[in-house]
Amino acid sequence: MNFDVDDAVTEFRAEVRAFLAQELSPELDEQVYRSGVSHDAAFVRRLAERGWVGPGWERGDDHHKLDPYEVHVLVEELTKAEAPIYAISTTEMVANVIRGVGSEALKAEILPRFLRGEVTIALGMTEPEVGSDVAGVRTRARRDGDRWIVDGQKMFTTNGHVTDYIFLLTRTRPDGPKHAGLTLFLVRLDQPGIEVQAVYTLSGERTNIVFLSEVVVEDRWRIGDVDAGWPALMIALQDEHSAPFSPHLARLIDAVEEWGRDTGRIDEPDVRERFGRWATTLEVARLLELRTTWMSANGQVPVAEGPMSKLFSTESLVHAAEDLTELVGPDALRSRLDPTALVAGRIEHALRFSLGTAIYAGTSEIQRNIIAQHGCGLPRK
Repeated sequence: MNFDVDDAVTEFRAEVRAFLAQELSPELDEQVYRSGVSHDAAFVRRLAERGWVGPGWERGDDHHKLDPYEVHVLVEELTKAEAPIYAISTTEMVANVIRGVGSEALKAEILPRFLRGEVTIALGMTEPEVGSDVAGVRTRARRDGDRWIVDGQKMFTTNGHVTDYIFLLTRTRPDGPKHAGLTLFLVRLDQPGIEVQAVYTLSGERTNIVFLSEVVVEDRWRIGDVDAGWPALMIALQDEHSAPFSPHLARLIDAVEEWGRDTGRIDEPDVRERFGRWATTLEVARLLELRTTWMSANGQVPVAEGPMSKLFSTESLVHAAEDLTELVGPDALRSRLDPTALVAGRIEHALRFSLGTAIYAGTSEIQRNIIAQHGCGLPRK
């Protein structure tokens, strides 16, 4: 594998950083932190104006398709800056499913609007008491002529209170194997029978629980074939399992380095030892993410390699946040809302945020199962 990038990719990274310096204002950053909502419609429109929504797609507009390494750089820089891109990221996951198995009418309705940054979609997969067992969904869709009636609940529908649609996994055949009888729909959230309630996480993020009662969905909003939702869902989950988390570790290390220089402790032996440890870990995490990019660039699907990358980077982030908080001491626990907080409270926030990353995009346990099965050839658990 050759991970060397050409000058064009290096120049593109500088372009993305310049964009963030201009568009990610302190006011917007503060808004995202206080609200716990990682979405801003104006910011997404600015991304779309540059062709950076669906950046790796073949396009029919004036923007060129970015190559996999340019996409890697774009996502890395946006993630490290904690830019408000979560809603448009989940929208792209769903758009990829629609592009793969959706009807021509649904493609025409959604995909051009997605590329223009005009539509957003939340994920409606997880349910209360089901957790990571996505195939165990109980939300029921029953057919009624050319429409469906949906009843159920969805948990962790982040941004579901501000998005246009929810990507809904339902059970359309209650009998038979668990992974059969699942069907996907795109459901508007501004219709009768839908209630969205806020749920706030330890990290301060707002997510939601969505209640669906006798919700009417026309069959034209079905994504893929009836009872064939599981293989279609895998398109979205494969993207999610390769999500990069090393930028969060890099942001934490930068914050602690800033503390070390400000306090004059940067050259203490214990400080240098810990920096050496986590700088090495960060490099490994970055290389694992680059491997998934290299595989995609060469037409390979990182079925096990994506989970390896995600597992390593998130668990490393959890351990690094604990270790570096201990290094800095009790002062590290002052939050951003405290005017005396160290480095604008970034260390304290990283400590809280890190814990959720071992759950987001599939828990560590799920990632280990995928690696064991597809990477090591072990039998399905």
